[in-house]
Amino acid sequence: MDEDLMLPDVVAEALREYRRALAEHGMSWGEPKIPYVRLMSVSRFVDEERFFRVAFARVRAERPDATLAEHEALVRELDFDEVLRDALGGAPPGGAAVLRLREGGCELEGRPRIVLDARPVPVSLLLDNARTSPAEVRAGGVRYHLAPGGARLIDLDTATEVSVGAGGERAGLSGLVRLAARARLRVRAGFPCRWSVWTEGGQGWFPEGTPARYDYHGTPYFHGDDIVLDVPAEPLTVRVTRGMEYDVAETALTPSGETLVELTPARMYDAAARGWYGADLHVHLNFVGDVVATPQMAAAAQHGEDLHVLNLLAANVSGPRVLDREALEHWAGRDLPWSDATHLARMGVEYRDDLLGHLHAFGVTAPPSRYHAGFAGAPDWPPTSVACRELRDLGAIVGYAHSFKSPVETPADVFGTGRPQCSARMAVVDAALGLVDSMEILHYASAAGSSAVYRRLLGAGNRLAAVAGTDSMLSFTRQRMEMVASPPGWERTYAKVAGPLTAVSYAEAVRHGRTFATTGPFVELTVDGHEPGDTLDRAPGDRVRVSVRVIGPEVERLTIRTADGVLAEGPPGELTAELVVGGPTYVLALAEGGPHPRSLFSGVFAHTSPVYLNVRGRAVARAEDLHWCLEWLDLLEELIRGRARLDTKEQLDDYLRLVDESRRVYLSRLPA
Repeated sequence: MDEDLMLPDVVAEALREYRRALAEHGMSWGEPKIPYVRLMSVSRFVDEERFFRVAFARVRAERPDATLAEHEALVRELDFDEVLRDALGGAPPGGAAVLRLREGGCELEGRPRIVLDARPVPVSLLLDNARTSPAEVRAGGVRYHLAPGGARLIDLDTATEVSVGAGGERAGLSGLVRLAARARLRVRAGFPCRWSVWTEGGQGWFPEGTPARYDYHGTPYFHGDDIVLDVPAEPLTVRVTRGMEYDVAETALTPSGETLVELTPARMYDAAARGWYGADLHVHLNFVGDVVATPQMAAAAQHGEDLHVLNLLAANVSGPRVLDREALEHWAGRDLPWSDATHLARMGVEYRDDLLGHLHAFGVTAPPSRYHAGFAGAPDWPPTSVACRELRDLGAIVGYAHSFKSPVETPADVFGTGRPQCSARMAVVDAALGLVDSMEILHYASAAGSSAVYRRLLGAGNRLAAVAGTDSMLSFTRQRMEMVASPPGWERTYAKVAGPLTAVSYAEAVRHGRTFATTGPFVELTVDGHEPGDTLDRAPGDRVRVSVRVIGPEVERLTIRTADGVLAEGPPGELTAELVVGGPTYVLALAEGGPHPRSLFSGVFAHTSPVYLNVRGRAVARAEDLHWCLEWLDLLEELIRGRARLDTKEQLDDYLRLVDESRRVYLSRLPA
């Protein structure tokens, strides 16, 4: 589709403004530099676990007696470029180089990049001052001052003049490129796909004008079909796939002239043929980054991944500006122009409060009156509950986003830290009050932590759908942390839709809990023939048959769980069990495995919503889970009183009323 036909004037102007901000400010686009904005540049080159392992080691060495909260505060104050230098360790990754300033001179480290002509190519250069005295580096007319042991990451290109010190010692960058003969490659599958083309060392090759994107595994990719691109006349690998319902096809060749490669990925399962449609409920077109993303890029990604439902969220980053707000205001309540019978795209909303939680909303018919709270010194008010009500009134289904980023065993694991934690701390309130429809148990962080809290909420009598949202950001092309540069749909919420796929029918399926969240496996759960979202009513002593089947070579084990724990587990394929009914419960299924090439996540994970099993009209409400939620509310009240930014007593009272109301709900569910 011609991009010009898709862009109303207000959206085109917003994109022009984003380009101006990128050119002037770099990857932050001028947003206030809170920690995750500061991380954007360095996290292109090192994964989150390694980065923070190094960062915490530094603060523990300096302050061994400090508390965890104090260590977290100290980490936020570190020089992140210096942490990157220490975390990289050996040779820098592709796209980066290190200029080490030693007492006797300078040393440039970096893998040579293959080029097809003499044009300069971009490179990120990490300046590492290993000297005992300060140093000055001049690059492209800019002076960078480095303290002893200091570091600085700068973006430039291979034509930039770099000199060190008052004597002007030259550090040539010509060794970072290697000229190769040119060939052309034509790739064709017969339908839009995700293509990867690379030469030795993993260097990616892309069509002219296409951003150079790399996924979580560091694999280059672009979307489309019947595409021509320039490549070196050297050995290269071509790979094609099409999202999680397809396998991978791959070939190796040495092109000459124009070489045609026809590859078609085999389909592993067809979810839509079974009535299931997969969605990524949490994607950003623009969320700062190294490129400005256009609707055309989103269209290519959705069709290339065969992603049935795409929810593009307007959201702020770290200040009051809401990115893609103009697109939401123009297209709210309407399918985006590239939608068709099996590919539905909508503009949605992420409501954000870094202290108390983020929400995603799908299916809004109009823009909301507010998008965030607690940023740039503003109060953490109104509560997320108010946002839930407003978004619901606008026709949306609402879910808690990237719920929990680490394992959670007790409520105390979620408290004791401040902002920007972004954990779903208000979820226990909004679930009790029936204000939220779902929870992202799959996102870029801890599936174990999020799913554990999700099951606690179910056991306490709340009804929530299990959903997934990648937080993919099309404005990032390479990002090791949070996996945001991977293509949309690398995790999906499959929902069983009644009738044709529309925004209304998909939202209705999620609202009723007819879902499972997955990194790739297709999971079918039945309880006496009933599926997730259904409610059965049985008597004590009744027997019900539970069956779970899974498609996906990456699965290593299946688990059937009830509110009381594991009912059965076994190898992949099919698992069946018989449940003797005691008290009210729920039944759900998990499919798990270790790291796998098909998964753009740290492991393999799928989790269904439950089938609810009432007993003589009584729904599940386990005392253990209810007390767990009540303990959570006590800690939440303490957090709000002590750490929330609130300007008036009335604002505090708004929160306390909500906490008290939800506390009464949980107390009312306790057994007599």
